Amino acid sequence: MDDTTPSNEAGAAGAAEPETLAVAVPYQEFKAGLPVGRFRLIVNPERAYKYVRHRLYLNGISIPLLGTGVALGLTGYLIPGTIFCVLGFGMRWFVKKEAPKILLHLIQNDAKVYYESIEFEIMEVRLAQD
Repeated sequence: MDDTTPSNEAGAAGAAEPETLAVAVPYQEFKAGLPVGRFRLIVNPERAYKYVRHRLYLNGISIPLLGTGVALGLTGYLIPGTIFCVLGFGMRWFVKKEAPKILLHLIQNDAKVYYESIEFEIMEVRLAQD
């Protein structure tokens, strides 16, 4: 192989090992094998946040909280307004920070979320290495 040949065209040296490839697992098998440690999950945090935000209707809850907080603050009720604003921003911050964990919880309880997260490339399932 010369210097002009890309490394992915080098043949077997550029091929991925079977343990590092994503596998297609039916939901029932996944649900039974995850607590035992048969699978390893790779979650994209950005996409997980977007999906969880959509799935939990986060915008529909936090935006009215923020609006109510601002309205209360403008009418003279500063402490309740501040509390509502902190709740609105805090909810978004918490969900962004914990999105992969929330997604895992949703996946364990709903097959639709499992298949959607794989389809939208939010997560991939790999076999655990022994």
